[in-house]
Amino acid sequence: MKKLALLFAGLSLFVATGCNDDDKEMEYPLVGVWQPLKEVVTTVETGEEPVSDLITYTDCDKEGRWRFTSEATGKVTKNGEVGTTPQCVITSDQNFTYTYDRSAKTIVIKYQGIVEPSNGKIITLDNTTLNLAIREETQDPTVYKTRTFTMRRIPQ
Repeated sequence: MKKLALLFAGLSLFVATGCNDDDKEMEYPLVGVWQPLKEVVTTVETGEEPVSDLITYTDCDKEGRWRFTSEATGKVTKNGEVGTTPQCVITSDQNFTYTYDRSAKTIVIKYQGIVEPSNGKIITLDNTTLNLAIREETQDPTVYKTRTFTMRRIPQ
């Protein structure tokens, strides 16, 4: 009976420690509704140091939304203050399709009505935060510019 108890204890210890997958990174879905919080525009000219500008969003700006669906479509809704007595209203709605490569963390967004797609990278994606860096095309090939959006997931 002692041997059986020792065997059971040993197996329990093996199961408890042998099946630990702490090394595996948790994958979170891009699909969902995201609230924009801020953005950083980074410009790098060949041979120069990068220059970053923080754009802080107003409460009205933060009412905008980025929506990513499981059908690889989405919509960006931007809000802004309009009028002589400013009111927060939707200033633009852009539908898009996207291709997301989870392993490379790259995303290509094709906005409706715009010929060239936007190429980006998912910098951070977890249960609550999305940092999405979108490369902006410039007229000067010696200038590289990215716009990084920080967003918070809106529970549905």
